[in-house]
Amino acid sequence: MKIKSSTVLRNDYNTISTLAHESQEPIYITKNGEGDIVLMSVDAFENREQVLKHRAAILEAEFSRLSGEPTYSVDEVRKMLKEKYRNA
Repeated sequence: MKIKSSTVLRNDYNTISTLAHESQEPIYITKNGEGDIVLMSVDAFENREQVLKHRAAILEAEFSRLSGEPTYSVDEVRKMLKEKYRNA
């Protein structure tokens, strides 16, 4: 975890920006010794968002499975796809 003061952000933005891009992880900015904001590069943010969307999709599928919705093996799906495209 990277922690920097708001003074460093205000006085040396380029260093914080470089750190955010190089580390690809959040940087916690403090104000008066207390946590204030979190800063990260756009690339790191977009990657994080993709991971969160992926996890949400997996969680939704798991809830569906647990609620009794039908599940299929890889072989069953292949067979269904072959049938579908054979008859198309």
